[in-house]
Parts: sequence; C-alpha cells; structure tokens
Amino acid sequence: QVRLVESGGGLVQPGGSLRLSCAASGRTVSSPTMAWFRQAPGKEREFVAAISWSGSEIYSVDSAKGRFTISRDNKNTVYLQMNSLKPEDTAVYYCAAGWIDTGTRPNDYDYWGQGTQVTVSS
Repeated sequence: QVRLVESGGGLVQPGGSLRLSCAASGRTVSSPTMAWFRQAPGKEREFVAAISWSGSEIYSVDSAKGRFTISRDNKNTVYLQMNSLKPEDTAVYYCAAGWIDTGTRPNDYDYWGQGTQVTVSS
C-alpha cells in the first residue's frame, strides 16, 4: 500500500554530516506521520525522529536532539539531516510511515523501508 525507499547513507568521518532521504509512493497522503528509526546489530530498533502531516517534529532526546533535523518535502519525501555525527550513530536507518501523530515506537508504524547503512568512522 505504501512503499518507502531510503537513500543517502554511507561512510562518514566523526563530526561529519549526512542527509538521508525517504521517498514515499502509494497512499502517501494517508500516512500522517513519517519517522526515522535506527538499529545497530544486536540492538532493538530505536526511535530517532518523526514528523507529522502538519509538519510537527518530534526528536529523541538521546539520539537526535540538537544534531538531527527531520523535514518533509511536499509530503512525498522525508529527510533526516544529521550533523556532528558520532561513531555511536552507526546503524541501519529506517524510514517508517504510520497513522499515529506522535508515535515513537516501532509498533506505531505500519510501513517500513529497506534501510540504509550509516557508518561513522575514521
């Protein structure tokens, strides 16, 4: 019903920046909230940021506050601008879509992208 495709991941040095993109197709207008999660090997999927249909932004205090910015482009593409990256930011980053405006848990979302690898290393 909704297809999400992430891009923009890669290898970056500590302190560097990356911008992730998530292109949505299908019933995109029916998904009020889109979010970014990340998952490192052996760890649970972790909330990073979310943006509602109206543009309200929610950030994880632990992982993104002050460094990450989520934005939306015509509600078709969602971005995650990541600055001052740290090695602990290394993970697979997933785009998600759902109908809960302030969802911060994986179960709040119904559709997921395939993920894009972000590696922060010297």
